[in-house]
Amino acid sequence: MKVSDELLSQHGITESEYRKIVGILKREPTLTELGIFSVMWSEHCSYKSSRVHLRRLPTRGPAVLQGPGENAGIIDIGDGLAVAFKIESHNHPSYIEPFQGAATGVGGILRDIFTMGARPIAAMNSLRFGPPKDVKTKHIVEGVVGGIAFYGNCFGVPTVGGEVVFSNCYTQNPLVNAFALGIFRKDQIFYGRATGVGNPVIYVGAKTGRDGIHGATMASAGFGEDAGAKRPNVQIGDPFMEKLLLEACLEAMHKGLILGIQDMGAAGLTCSGCEMGARAGTGVEMELDHVPQREQNMTAYEIMLSESQERMLLVADKSREKEVFEVFHKWGLDAVTVGRVTADGLLRVRHHGEIVAEIPNKALADEGPVYQRPLMPPASAPGGKFDLYPFLDGCSSLAGVFLEADANPGNQDYNRLLKLAAGSPNLACKQWVWEQYDHMVQSNTMMGPGSDAAVIRVKGTKKALAMTLDGPGYRIARHPREGAKLAVAEACRNIVCSGGRPLAATNCLNFGNPEHPEVMWQFSEVVDGMSEACNTFDTPVTGGNVSFYNETLGEDIYPTPVIGMVGVIEDLSLVTPSSFVDAGDAILLVETAQLLNGRVDLEEEKALQNFVADAIRRRLVKSAHDLSEGGLAVAIAESCFSNFHRKAEGAEVEIPSRNGVCRDLFGDYTSRIILTTTEPRELRRSAENAGLACLDLGKVGGRLLILKYEGHRAVDIAINELETAWRQGLPQLL
Repeated sequence: MKVSDELLSQHGITESEYRKIVGILKREPTLTELGIFSVMWSEHCSYKSSRVHLRRLPTRGPAVLQGPGENAGIIDIGDGLAVAFKIESHNHPSYIEPFQGAATGVGGILRDIFTMGARPIAAMNSLRFGPPKDVKTKHIVEGVVGGIAFYGNCFGVPTVGGEVVFSNCYTQNPLVNAFALGIFRKDQIFYGRATGVGNPVIYVGAKTGRDGIHGATMASAGFGEDAGAKRPNVQIGDPFMEKLLLEACLEAMHKGLILGIQDMGAAGLTCSGCEMGARAGTGVEMELDHVPQREQNMTAYEIMLSESQERMLLVADKSREKEVFEVFHKWGLDAVTVGRVTADGLLRVRHHGEIVAEIPNKALADEGPVYQRPLMPPASAPGGKFDLYPFLDGCSSLAGVFLEADANPGNQDYNRLLKLAAGSPNLACKQWVWEQYDHMVQSNTMMGPGSDAAVIRVKGTKKALAMTLDGPGYRIARHPREGAKLAVAEACRNIVCSGGRPLAATNCLNFGNPEHPEVMWQFSEVVDGMSEACNTFDTPVTGGNVSFYNETLGEDIYPTPVIGMVGVIEDLSLVTPSSFVDAGDAILLVETAQLLNGRVDLEEEKALQNFVADAIRRRLVKSAHDLSEGGLAVAIAESCFSNFHRKAEGAEVEIPSRNGVCRDLFGDYTSRIILTTTEPRELRRSAENAGLACLDLGKVGGRLLILKYEGHRAVDIAINELETAWRQGLPQLL
């Protein structure tokens, strides 16, 4: 086959990569082989720009049963139980086709979980969009939220939390990061390995179509004027089919019928086949004429690169092939032997009696190009007007109001400022979003959307799992290394405030074009900051995803690493709400000795978190809420608002005077937690012994939120009025 420069460009293959392909094959590739190399060596599948940096992340720990390299990471939670969890991106598909892009992102991450043998029990998502008043943003938000709700609700997994952020930099590149978590016995883990020469390779699930072809390649390039033309690269999901696939896979696993199993996600049959062979050191031979197809006259190229959803590739013992078929046919699913495990280490593909591809599995899965791309700090970071008030990023009209109040504190209407802050896009209640999700299905949810961390009970035990997603994009754009440390610290803090102890993390690293030295410098700095923080908090990274090329017309997004943190609450009685509980409870502010803005002292932060975790276990804490964007005023207001478990409750608080009224009310200072208690003296004494500051703020109660500053009432507002502004903020914008 004559390979032209244009054909290589269409496949995202460079001239040097093509020479390497020819060297591996010792001949020119067929078109099918060129397509296989293009998806497996794409940025999305090979991590060719990020691999040299990711090696610096800590991936091992006492609780880690499976780190990076499999479909999901796994941790031991005791009692013979394990948890599988992971986060993945579906950014490019969600811009091109918001509904299906987001829906299939959910479907893909759920398959990653049950491929390991775990039943999914919770899902979360981290979403980032352009300014909410932008017409295109409204279309994308509605489609993405609708797609997530459709797939999760139909499949029957609760969507228990996440984050929604608006900023100008995501106008052309929304981020849709999907997280899922499942639970199972730790002696029932399954791996994506093609073991046992002669064993059948069995295709199960939905039929193969032409949707999603070259989806992995599309996710490995930025957008230009032709973004809309990439719509056929987006897959189409069927959650009802996936539910059947889940039950059939778990049944076959429990019957001991499966030796290895792999989701057909990015790169479809290609990726699942070669990765299973590479992990086991075996070959996989496939006959494409046996692959179930829903469209006529599909070529070998199309079948191998299709990313049709709800499909799995599995390996079974050759003596139990018939039993596998019986299980999947019972659930109304296709189950067909499409090949065999071989001893030669090759991915061999036949179609219509001819060999159309013959490639070493390890060359595809493990030996792709690895680039040490140039690093260079950006000439300048984003403008500094949001440094102290990062929640205003993406709403410049409000920024001027707060900067004016900061510069001229006299005669300011702080009631109005608090209402503006509470109703701003990044702080307003996201009920419009999460009320579309079923967050109570499976009846395990103890704390759902709106809490510091979601909490899911582990049935049959006294334990619960706490989980959260965090990614302060603006902070990381300003200081990538410090912002990454802050992201990990805040994720751990959310787990601790909910009554848990953090165990491990997963991450989704969303960045611009890796061919830009500034982007790779940001990436390297983030990895180092994340590594330092994860080592400090003993939270190894069990896996995740890198999403590069989030750029349009040369404009990169903010570096946006999203941290998914999972912790264990060893007793259900330790689950701690973020909202105030009872009138008369004392309100305390516990913080580190240094009041930092946009940075974190990891050792002091760890001391703060250990103190709060211990205080909860000593039954001294009734509620705990960490301070993040919006500062002290917004955190207290959020603690007052009504939720599923309680009516709204006011408070009277004295704000500590340090940096000026506006900064002390709304400044985003780190490493601070609001606690309520009936034992303030004991908490203060313990905090002082731990080297922490512990300030009496006031008491819970009443129908007003009163915030005093230097003896004067800076804020004096009815909770119902403030809560209305908070709840109506986002719907009014959209």
